[in-house]
Amino acid sequence: MSTHTETALEAFDEEWQEWHAAHERHRAHPHGFLAVTHLHWLTAEPTRLEGAPGTWSAADDVVRVELEAGESLLQDGVGLSGSVGLGPIAERGGINLVSGDTVIEVAKRGGEYIVRPRNPENALLQEYQGTPAYTPNAAFAVAGTFVPFEAPRETTVGAAVEGIQHVYEAPGEIRFKLAGQELALTAFNGYAPGSLSVLFTDQTSGKTTYAANRSLSVTPAADGTVTLDFNRAVNLPCAYTDLATCPLPPAENRLPVAIEAGEKIPYERQDQK
Repeated sequence: MSTHTETALEAFDEEWQEWHAAHERHRAHPHGFLAVTHLHWLTAEPTRLEGAPGTWSAADDVVRVELEAGESLLQDGVGLSGSVGLGPIAERGGINLVSGDTVIEVAKRGGEYIVRPRNPENALLQEYQGTPAYTPNAAFAVAGTFVPFEAPRETTVGAAVEGIQHVYEAPGEIRFKLAGQELALTAFNGYAPGSLSVLFTDQTSGKTTYAANRSLSVTPAADGTVTLDFNRAVNLPCAYTDLATCPLPPAENRLPVAIEAGEKIPYERQDQK
């Protein structure tokens, strides 16, 4: 191996280590998904919820919380009291309220409203020991091409929670070659402008990597060229907690190759191999 190649591989490894450390810090945020203590599905029937003050209901696309004397919530630093209406909230959107040390997420998933308290003392967060991952391997950072569909396609996928579905807009697919095979992945619009999110499974899923899904974020260049660095494939919240509503990959994103790169089954789920 030439000195130049060795230097490039060392740089590749170092960049991955920095990225992975930053991702772990983000995941272990005091009010991140590891801090979620409950998942409450709201109905029109006013109900007291464990982990949150008030009596909650949802009807006509509005969430209502009735706060009794001595109960309060903060929204953007402003105190709430009495009868409070929230929403409408866009699908996959959310509002964060604060009650003491707890952040209370009010969100819309699969067309339904949910409340998820997030407390930094939650055992899942307190006991989190990091996520195992494959040693970075440049062979799994492959060139691809983003090919737009003639028109974006609404794509319905299942969810980690039984009984709900997610609908995503798929602007196109990413075509690439790996392990001698011509492959393609349907891509959804990502959170950042111009970015794409890819949900997939592969032949390691359920063996060394989480069975239901992994996610990869990419940003194509103007000419459609893109790098799929599977070393940066990450677990979604459902890999750690049953209090998540994560989407499942579309059927065509079940890859017939083993992608021995990226994050593995979390320690918390090792018994589910």
